[in-house]
Amino acid sequence: MVQLYNLHPFGSQQVVPCKLEPERFCGGGRDALFVAAGCKVEAFAVAGQELCQPRCAFSTLGRVLCLAYSEAGDYLAAIEEKNKATFLRAYVNWRSKRTENCRVCIRMVGHNVEAPFNDTYKDQMSIIEMPLTEAPLCISCCPAKGDLLVGCTNKLVLFSLKCQIINEEFSILDFERSLIIHINNIIPVEISFCVGYIGLMSDLEVLILKLKSDPKNGEPHKTSHQPHKTNNPMKQTEGASNETLQLESDDFVICQKPMELLGEKSSQSGISVTLESTGLADEKIKYYHVQHLLYKRFAPDISSYVLADDIKLHSLQLLPIYQTGSLTSGRKNLSQEKELLSLFCFFSLPHVGYLYMVVKSVELMSVYQYPEKSQQAVLTPQFLHVIASNNLQCFTVRCSAAAAREEDPYVDTTLKACPPVNMDVCALRIQLFIGLKAICHFKNHLVLLTKADPETIPERRESSKRLLSRKGTSVKLKTPPIAEAGWNLYIVDTISPVQLYKEMVDYSNTYKTAKTQSCIHLLSEAHLLVRAALMDASQLEPGEKAELLEAFKESCGHLGDCYSRLDTQYSHLALPYYKMSGLSMAEVLTRADWVLEDGSQKYERGLIFYINHSLYENLDEELSEELAAKVVQMFHVAEPKQLPHILCSPSMKNINPLTAMSYLRKLDTSGFSSILVTLTKAALALKMGDLDMHRNEMKSHPEKKLVCGFILEPRLLMHQRKGQIVPTELAAHLKDTQPGLLVAAVLGLQKNNKIGIEEADSFFKVLCGKDEDIIPQLLVDLWEAQLVAGLPDVVLQELFFKLTSQYIWRLSKRQPPDTIPLRTSEDLINACSHYGLIYPWVSVLISSDSLVDKSYREDLSKLQSLICGPSFDIASIIPFLEPLSEDTIAGLSVHVLCHTRLKEYEHCIDTLLERCPEAIIPYANHELKEENRTLWWKKLLPELCHRIKCGGEKGQLYLSSLKETLSVVAVELELRDFLNVLPEDGTAAFFLPYLLYCSRKKSLT
Repeated sequence: MVQLYNLHPFGSQQVVPCKLEPERFCGGGRDALFVAAGCKVEAFAVAGQELCQPRCAFSTLGRVLCLAYSEAGDYLAAIEEKNKATFLRAYVNWRSKRTENCRVCIRMVGHNVEAPFNDTYKDQMSIIEMPLTEAPLCISCCPAKGDLLVGCTNKLVLFSLKCQIINEEFSILDFERSLIIHINNIIPVEISFCVGYIGLMSDLEVLILKLKSDPKNGEPHKTSHQPHKTNNPMKQTEGASNETLQLESDDFVICQKPMELLGEKSSQSGISVTLESTGLADEKIKYYHVQHLLYKRFAPDISSYVLADDIKLHSLQLLPIYQTGSLTSGRKNLSQEKELLSLFCFFSLPHVGYLYMVVKSVELMSVYQYPEKSQQAVLTPQFLHVIASNNLQCFTVRCSAAAAREEDPYVDTTLKACPPVNMDVCALRIQLFIGLKAICHFKNHLVLLTKADPETIPERRESSKRLLSRKGTSVKLKTPPIAEAGWNLYIVDTISPVQLYKEMVDYSNTYKTAKTQSCIHLLSEAHLLVRAALMDASQLEPGEKAELLEAFKESCGHLGDCYSRLDTQYSHLALPYYKMSGLSMAEVLTRADWVLEDGSQKYERGLIFYINHSLYENLDEELSEELAAKVVQMFHVAEPKQLPHILCSPSMKNINPLTAMSYLRKLDTSGFSSILVTLTKAALALKMGDLDMHRNEMKSHPEKKLVCGFILEPRLLMHQRKGQIVPTELAAHLKDTQPGLLVAAVLGLQKNNKIGIEEADSFFKVLCGKDEDIIPQLLVDLWEAQLVAGLPDVVLQELFFKLTSQYIWRLSKRQPPDTIPLRTSEDLINACSHYGLIYPWVSVLISSDSLVDKSYREDLSKLQSLICGPSFDIASIIPFLEPLSEDTIAGLSVHVLCHTRLKEYEHCIDTLLERCPEAIIPYANHELKEENRTLWWKKLLPELCHRIKCGGEKGQLYLSSLKETLSVVAVELELRDFLNVLPEDGTAAFFLPYLLYCSRKKSLT
């Protein structure tokens, strides 16, 4: 369905002062219009103050049948007819043609111009002649690279634009015939070429191909594409005898069924395509195979036997849109060469036009129904302009909407939005002209040829019956009539996108109250108009771009207003549009004040969704007391259950606590009471300074339920401002009164992925007011709780490192924790498998030290317990033990524990014998087992004997340890082995009891 609006996209118009009736015309980039009549081409200025003033003129070989301009290379290509023969020529350096009598250089394509040469050659217009084996029918220039594609009866010929360097100071443009595309079973009437994409159209068929430059299947020299086999009857006709062709007589009409094939399926159309590479100079221009994208065949309605002119396709066009970068982020494409973003294909029947997107996927975007029979159409990124016999029609297009989705992955999310591609197209205006014959478009100009008499302009004609058969299609050009009065060539300026945008916005106001959907539709059209203009940023001046960006943001605000009024499935779009508008939440709230006729207020789902989502995002914006009260009132009416969440937002900081408390109490009376309401009331009570109310609210639920409440709404405890964690007043109060609840709540948030590990660490550091290097005890409590809880996303060794580093730092500095730890070492051993039972000999070791400070004992016990645990990587902590000196018993115990875990038993035995001999036997009993049993007699026994012999004040301890050692050795060894391990200088009397014990053991066995 096409919606019609009466807007004014067309501005002023100028008459082009042509001397003869134009036969062909085309735009020349930004600043010229070429008009061909007879054997002459005139160029007119279309920029600045010289609008429609003649610039230059030059003669052609014959009557111009087809004309095409390429901005890349700034050349004009033409198919010319002389003596019933057609010629292809390119006019290069035409700007130097000041007068008709200026010298002109004519050369053959590929002709090398060698130095030295006349300096005047630089200022001459060059005509490059391109001979072809078949008559050229149509031409098209690539808008990006300037390559020229020529359509002939059975093939397409590609001439690549290249630069021929004459010397260091001068180079000239030339062409190279680089590729021949053999195409059977279709005769081109119109072609379009753009960066390797080819559009080919006959009277009732359209074929879209893509030339691929990458070798297929690893065969770089294979340059042909074999078509799929098909049973298409038209293909079989090629090999049939001439008798078969007799079916196409005056008594028969051959009609085929309409067909549409997309993607690779289009290769089954029966049209064979073969590539023949002819380029010699540059490997980069070679194409190796072809990809089929689209084939569409139309069938005429012959029920009334309509004339051929009524059923022919026309106006084939490929429209590229290049990469521009995000409209709102300011990101730019840094590469010099334009990067193709999207490509669109348009073609039309007399009463309906078709617009396809053909880059990543081939799909039909829009269908245009014309109110009258069309004669020609031109597609631009903003509009589709169509001419009928007596009017110029302007339709909107969806190219910018499709391109936006190709370019920006965040479109159609909560961050960004864009009107849909499948939105109904609309006609902005139908402007009356008398006798419209032809149209072309360039920059912001439309060129129209009008003729008052009923004569048609020169056009292709063929038998109405034969055109129904692809085989019989032919192209003929009618000889132009003698020029008569009554024709005019106009340049119609389209008004600036911003001016038309403002008119569309003003027009939309008529629909605001009556039809919201119509208002959204027109504002969406205005938005897409601005988007399309911004996507062609190379055509814009800096001031124009700034004006367009401002209009873009304003259009987003208008669309946000529209969707905020909706209560449908699309109401959520208010959020991304408001975000793109750059409006603050306060500005949106000021715009959105809807009052019903009865004086009551109604807030639709779109506005509520926007405010709710914005408040959840922890924006840095703080609403005033008045606006905060308005938000609370809105949610009380629309979504009362969301009130506790809304009140916890940092944006609602300025809300009057009495006002907020009154609404929460209304929730209690309405049956909406919950743990979240309780915690919110407790936070508000603190803000009001009512500690009794706060305590009563906190006591009304057990701790586990309070933790669940914090998990439901983390902002009760912390806010984010400018990327930083900021604890709330409630969190600060809980730190002093209920630290266990606070740690449990933060742990619950981590378990439910509401807060990350680094965020939790930062939260406690900020809450406790500690420097970055000082770790508060509450954070240590959290780490210990994380070990106990076994959080899946916590890296154990990293957590071990945090805890051990803190324990070691406190022990080395004799620094007590700033608060009482929530768990003792015994609690941790009982609750967490990572904390192991402390080895018995450790208690003997540390019993000799008078540790008065209980917190010191706890830190030491926790460190020892971690080292004794099964999960701890001992090697990782050794480098960090240096601050903990072995001169202290605490340090000694940790060092010996670590060396023991690393199985360095001999080193530990030496250390204990030297520092704490009373612990050596408990150590040996616990550690020297199984494969380490031999150390009793190989290491411990000789060491004890040696130290006893040396004497000293610890002799008695060594002697006692020796007796224990001999008891073990005597049991473990045979008599002979026992004798062998005894020291040679020992006295027999001392060892007799153990020898006797060994002999008795032997006799018993």
